[in-house]
Parts: sequence; structure tokens; C-alpha cells
Amino acid sequence: MSPQTRPEILRYTAFSTDAVGGNPAGVVLDATALDAAAMLATAAEVGYSETAFITAADQAARRFRLRYFSPLAEVAFCGHATVATAVALAERIGPGPLVFDTPVGEIALDTSTTPAGSVTATLTSVPTRSRPASEAEVHASLTALRWSSEDLDPALPPHVAFGGNEHLVLAVATRERLAALDYDFDALADVMHRHGWTTLQLVWRETPELFHARDPFPIGGVVEDPATGAAAAALGGYLRAVAALPPSGAFTIRQGEDLGRPSLLRVDASTADGRVRVSGQAVAIAGASASTGGAGA
Repeated sequence: MSPQTRPEILRYTAFSTDAVGGNPAGVVLDATALDAAAMLATAAEVGYSETAFITAADQAARRFRLRYFSPLAEVAFCGHATVATAVALAERIGPGPLVFDTPVGEIALDTSTTPAGSVTATLTSVPTRSRPASEAEVHASLTALRWSSEDLDPALPPHVAFGGNEHLVLAVATRERLAALDYDFDALADVMHRHGWTTLQLVWRETPELFHARDPFPIGGVVEDPATGAAAAALGGYLRAVAALPPSGAFTIRQGEDLGRPSLLRVDASTADGRVRVSGQAVAIAGASASTGGAGA
């Protein structure tokens, strides 16, 4: 891309009200002139786990077509980049409903302004699904994680859950086990490529309403995501499938704390249509909006 055709790249961190927390995402509000190769190159230049690209827009209808790229490949859906894009749009065209057409289908969003002036975005996922993980899937994953079956919480069985992407859900018995994550990057990437998983949703249940999560993302070239909206939606569908939702159907996920990037995701799986609502805020990263790339954190 020449400097004249390079799009403006915004940088937001999602699921946080502080730029040093959350999960950073690139946002390109006008990618109509970019082909897939140019979007991939831009995402690699930005260096965040994902960058979202708006490839078509109908501002009057508040409807936008999105594609998502990690530094290594196109991703079918990305929750934190969706929230970041929704907040960026709401700051420019005003709060209210939005519709994103994504590779996994239509994603409805609600955006609103808080009394403090920040923007909250709530995405409604595609219908979720969840199935028990096979013994072979679990064994290969535990080996790559350097965990054992004794580390797992027997009340929350391993599942492969979908909320836009597929994720292996593994619940551990202690917060200490979750904090001590130190996995074999290449081995886990191989397992995930083999099964078509985007991340692993590794969780510890503190209470029925509060989960702690970590999400390895080696297939995207990133050791770990500090906040993962698609996996949060998948977790909501999983908990519904295994009858482990709290009575309200709503719970909170704390993620990123072990990385020094605390994130807060609010999840509502009380809907009857199989979809899950994931809410969070996003803020611009000061000084990081530019028409040139630059490596992200």
C-alpha cells in the first residue's frame, strides 16, 4: 500500500475503561479499498491479536460489513474487536443500535453512553452450541498445556463450545492452577489447528456469577488474549448446556489479570433463542490512532 492509500488505523482496548487494561484491537473504519492481502498485512503491522476492517457501510441504516484479521490469518469472528469497532462508531455517529454483517452471520449490537461519558457496547452472538470434548481432544490439550486431568474441576466437564468460533472449554479446580499457565506454544497451536479451535477458554469458577478466564491464542501468533468476547459467548452457551448458569442467567468474567491487563466481560445467557449477550466498554489508546501501522502490545 502506498502512503496515499493507507487507511487510518484506530487503536482501542476493549472490555476495559483504562487504556492499560483490556484487549487492544485495531479498527479500520474504511477498508473499502483493501483486499484480503492488504488487510492481513495491516493486521500484521498493527500487531494486536485482531484488527477489524469495515468493508462496506450503510450509515443511515447503521449497518456495516466487517472482516477480522490476526497477524497471521483471517478470523471468522472476534468479540473484542467487535466491541472496539462498535464503540468507535458510536463515538462518531452517536449511540444506538448497530448491525454488523460478519463471516459468521449477522451480529446485533446496542451501544449506549454511561453517565461518565464512556460508551458501553453489547453484542448478541450467533446461536451458541456446545458438545462434550472427546477423550483424545482433552488428552492432547492437557499435554500441550502441561496440565493433568487432576487439575480439572469435575463439576464442569470439558466441552467444545461455539459462539462465533469454536473453543475448547476447560475448567480448573483452583485459581492457582489457572495463574500458573505455562504451555507449549507450538504443540498447542498444532492441536488447535487440527481441531479448528480459535482459542482455549480456560476458566476457574469463583462463584456461580463470577469466572476467571485465560485464553491462549497461538494460532493467531499471540501467546494469550487478555479479553475474548467470542469465547465469553461460547462460555455462556456451555454453561447453559451443562445446566451451570446462575438463576439470572448472567455472570461476569474477569480476564487478563495474570497478564497485567485486567478486563471485565459481562455475559447474559438467559435468552431463549440460543444466543448470548456480551457487554463491555472500550477506550481509545491515546496517541495510537495513526495512518501508519506500528507494532502493538
